[in-house]
This record gives sequence, C-alpha cells and structure tokens, in this order.
Amino acid sequence: MRAMSDRGEWEEQLDSFDATERREALGRLAAEHGDALGPEGTNVNLHFHSFFSYNAEGYSPSHIAWEARKAGLYAAGLCDFDVLDGLEEFFEAGFTVGLRTTVHVETRVYLKEYAGVDISSPGEPGVTYIMGAGFAGAPAEGTAQARELRGYRSRARERNIALVNRINGHLPDIALDYERDVLPLTPAGTATERHIIEAYVNRARTVFAHPEQTAGFWSRVLDRDREETVALMADRPALEEAVRARLVKRGGLGYEQPSPETFPPAEEFIAWVRSCGAIPMIAWLDGTSPGEEDTHALLSCLTGKGAAAVNMIPDRNWNVADPDTRRRKLAKLAEVVQAASELGLPLNVGTEMNKKGLPFVDDLAVDALRPYRDVFLRGARILVGHSLLLRFAGVSYVGEWAQAEFQSVAAKNDFFESVGGLPPLGSRVARELEQSGRDAAWAWFRDAAGRRGT
Repeated sequence: MRAMSDRGEWEEQLDSFDATERREALGRLAAEHGDALGPEGTNVNLHFHSFFSYNAEGYSPSHIAWEARKAGLYAAGLCDFDVLDGLEEFFEAGFTVGLRTTVHVETRVYLKEYAGVDISSPGEPGVTYIMGAGFAGAPAEGTAQARELRGYRSRARERNIALVNRINGHLPDIALDYERDVLPLTPAGTATERHIIEAYVNRARTVFAHPEQTAGFWSRVLDRDREETVALMADRPALEEAVRARLVKRGGLGYEQPSPETFPPAEEFIAWVRSCGAIPMIAWLDGTSPGEEDTHALLSCLTGKGAAAVNMIPDRNWNVADPDTRRRKLAKLAEVVQAASELGLPLNVGTEMNKKGLPFVDDLAVDALRPYRDVFLRGARILVGHSLLLRFAGVSYVGEWAQAEFQSVAAKNDFFESVGGLPPLGSRVARELEQSGRDAAWAWFRDAAGRRGT
C-alpha cells in the first residue's frame, strides 16, 4: 500500500479507469491532506470536460473536484460531450471535499433558422453547439429520456467510426481499428475526435521502427519539411493539433461537411433536456461569426424554443494577442452579458480544459473580467441552486412549480440563487437529505435559504 503521506500518488490514482480506485484515492486525500485545500474564493469554472469525453490532462470527475477545491473555486461544473457518465461521481466528489457542483452535457445540433450561416461550429452553417445544464441524475433505464441519451452516445460513435474509415482510406499505413486502438484510451467507451487523433499518433509510432521513419511519414502527411516535423514531434500536444487540423478539421483528409441530418434538430435536444428537468443552455462562441453577430437575435431565437441559460468561455474574448481583435471580442463579451441580463438568462462560464494550454479557471479579477464577476457568480449560484433542488427535492428551474410560483424571471433567479449560495453540502448532510425524501428536502432548502437571506 502506498504511503498515506504521498499526496502525489493519491492524486495520480484519481485518474485511474477503475472507479473504486478513484473513490478510494479521493477519500484518502480528503481525510489525510485537508491542508492542501484552499479557502473559498470568487472564481468559478462550470465547464470542465472530464476523461469521460476528453480532458487535456486526463482528469476524472473526482480529480476535477479535488483540483477545484484546492484552487478555492466557489463552484465547479462537469460538462462532457454526449454522456452523463461522470454525473454521480462528480456530485459525490463535491460532497466529499465540500464543493458546490453542477453537471451539464454538451452536443451539437442543427438550427434551421440559421441554415445559411456559421454559428458556433466554424465552417458548418446551421450547426451549433448546445448544452443541457444542471442534470440531477442519469435518466432511469427504460424511459424515453434514457433512450434519447443512448441515442446521442450512439450517433457520436457512428460519426467517429465513419471518420476513422475515411482517414484509414487515405492513410492505410497507420489504419486504426476503432475497438482496438481508440476505445482503450477512454474509461467508458465514449471517444472523441481528440482520442482518434491520439490513436493515430500512437499508431504511427508503433508502425514505424525508427523516429526518422515516423518523421518522414508525418512530414509527407502534414506537408511540412522534415526539420520542422522533427521539432513538432518533440511537442506531443502541438503534433496532435497539427495532425487534427490535417485529418479531421474542415478541408482535412477525413472531413465530411455535415448535412441537416448529421445532427439532431435544436428543438429535439431542447425538449429532451427539459423532459429531464435540466436547463437547455445556449453555447455562445465569441460573437464574431455571422450567426452570432446579432447576439440578441440568436439568444431570442433559442429562448423561444425553450433555452433558459447561456454558456460562454471568457478566455476566448479577452486573452487575445492582436489588439484590434481583442477590442472587438471584448465588445462582443459586453454584448452577450447585456443580452443575457435583459432576457434574464443565467450565465455559465468556464474553460473546458479539453485542449492543452487552456487555463484551469478564469481569473475573474483581471481587468477584462472584473466588471462581470458578480453576474458570473450569480449565474453559478442559480445553476447550483437548481441542481440541488432538482437532485434532492425534484424542483426544477424550468419546471411547472417554478413557472407557477414566480411572477418574473428576476424573482425566480433570486430564489434559485439563494439556494445555490448556501454553504457546500458535505457527505453526511447530502445523505440525510436524500434519505429524508423530497418534501422534507424541499422544506430544508427553503428554510435554509430563507435564513440566509434574513
């Protein structure tokens, strides 16, 4: 057994593909290394991808919760593509370390009103990323909601296999077997195109006996001189980005322009999210695409279909080297915050962490983001409050009770924010609330939030 004092080894075990090992590691860390946990701050990241879709550091939901608590995050959100595989683990990890949590899912859909323009998926008119926010649990087996969720996973798998087959036709020397080469890189068989690229880079290293041969191969595929390719191979993340651009992005060897049938219609996804009690959430890119040029129009279109929150990645709009581009994107950042506020839409912010170099969390104290810190924190509290009430009391931000109870969106936001602003639940209180039943849990949250507001 590894030494109890070796925090690094326990942290490494947080990313084991074995759920029992992850649970043991987090329990040990919480019990033995509480001194590593930072005081609660005012930064939030409600958009972490985990290794159940793709995390650039290979972090599991437990590892994300641990690192978030170490960094003093006020709240953290899990958001994987097409799956809710990490949901229970993330909630339990949050209870274990004392962290406010929420769980989202992300996918792509087709928005017919914008069929002729790019929205948030560059080069793919009519295609937009979209999210469901604040799921309380995975849909029960046998339900229509569970079947729909399996459909998202299944369609993603079909798209992946078709992509691999197209690339294999161009690169037979390193042809992949999806089951053999790609799926072992994932803990639950839910691969992304980044896993596929990782597998091709791995396969090339295996097929070619010497690094010189590997360099020659990639030099030809990437259309770069050998010296540049050798330097690229010394930087694995940079190599994978270059291979990804050449193989799967627009114009790449395996790229296929999506049709309106490639992704489900926006209305279908929004209806499914709401049927789960979760909040359909608009995924805003950076405001510079033709589809996002009129931010208010896009938000109004999607809220008219049932969306009720907005996700954004602030780093894209302020951490920009070119001064003119930065000014333009900062103006768009101000525009989306204003539009969301006018429509009463909670803002969900985060960094994704699905690519090397992305920050673990946005520093909301920087000059560019400080004016929005309060609205970002308010959004986090609303989404956490919804998640708690839905999980323990069956009360949803977009449910019938909320629609009937509140005369305005502002009043509804105030109430859910008051619940999300409660101190983080520990494991003992979470168990007691779960065992008490929905009515008792509802009364507990209502009373606790009321006491906090007095």
